[in-house]
Amino acid sequence: MRAIFMGTPDFAVPTLAEILGAGHEIPAVYTQPPRRAGRGMAERPSPVERFARASGLPVRHPQTLRDPEVQHAFAALEADVAVVVAYGLILPPAMLQAPRLGCFNLHASLLPRWRGAAPIQRAIMAGDRETGVTVMRMDEGLDTGDIGLVERVPIGPDTTAGELHDTLAAVGASLMVRALAAAERDALEFRPQPEDGVTYAAKIDKAETRIDWREPASRVHDRIRGLSPQPGAWFEARGQRIKVLRSRREQAGGEPGEVLDDRLTVACGEDAVRLLVLQRQGRSATTAEEFLRGFPIAPGTRLG
Repeated sequence: MRAIFMGTPDFAVPTLAEILGAGHEIPAVYTQPPRRAGRGMAERPSPVERFARASGLPVRHPQTLRDPEVQHAFAALEADVAVVVAYGLILPPAMLQAPRLGCFNLHASLLPRWRGAAPIQRAIMAGDRETGVTVMRMDEGLDTGDIGLVERVPIGPDTTAGELHDTLAAVGASLMVRALAAAERDALEFRPQPEDGVTYAAKIDKAETRIDWREPASRVHDRIRGLSPQPGAWFEARGQRIKVLRSRREQAGGEPGEVLDDRLTVACGEDAVRLLVLQRQGRSATTAEEFLRGFPIAPGTRLG
């Protein structure tokens, strides 16, 4: 089919690669404009743009989709379908309706649970044992469109957001290609989302990233892995902000925030967590053993 692709971050690249590899024609790739970053503040194209240009695909990155000329240029592509994966701009009704089959979105959750911006992080932070990817046909609501295909994925007790991100990106790419193949045969059926079980995955707020040792160890552990590797859950010690990228639950007790041993086991409101991988500001991530050699934290210390 003739499929416009719309996406921006790393998560979207496997889907674009799979669609291209399946032989679909891609008349244009829409992505967010390059952003200035790094010490030199040089413009950096998005991961999707880098892949698209390396693959010889035409790239468009309008600042807004509300411009009638942008909408006209989109419709002029005469696409069968548009595939949207973490694009970052809201599609106006004129664009949702332009492709013959509409716009198919790949969302990293089992809709209607975790509609919104941060479904991977929220699922882990909530302690969910299962998530997945959903292909839906977009409407004007926030992730409210009818569901076409779903693939379920278990969440392990120590799985981090980064690990789940990579798994869902791969599973989702395969699922979208299956959806396009079914749509090409006129065999893809859509059904309304259930009215029950709706939750929203709001963007991660900076205030949520600080570890609250008064919480039970289960919640502290889920926060750590749900925010790993970015933006990272953190605590303060000796005036420095330290990220924790991996942890493990332990059965131990003490005052919340108290370091219980020389292996960085820290007491929580209930039980404890052992900190396994940490990162100081401006440094690379290291194991707890390596971290303590350069930044000793004695048992009995209370972490902030």
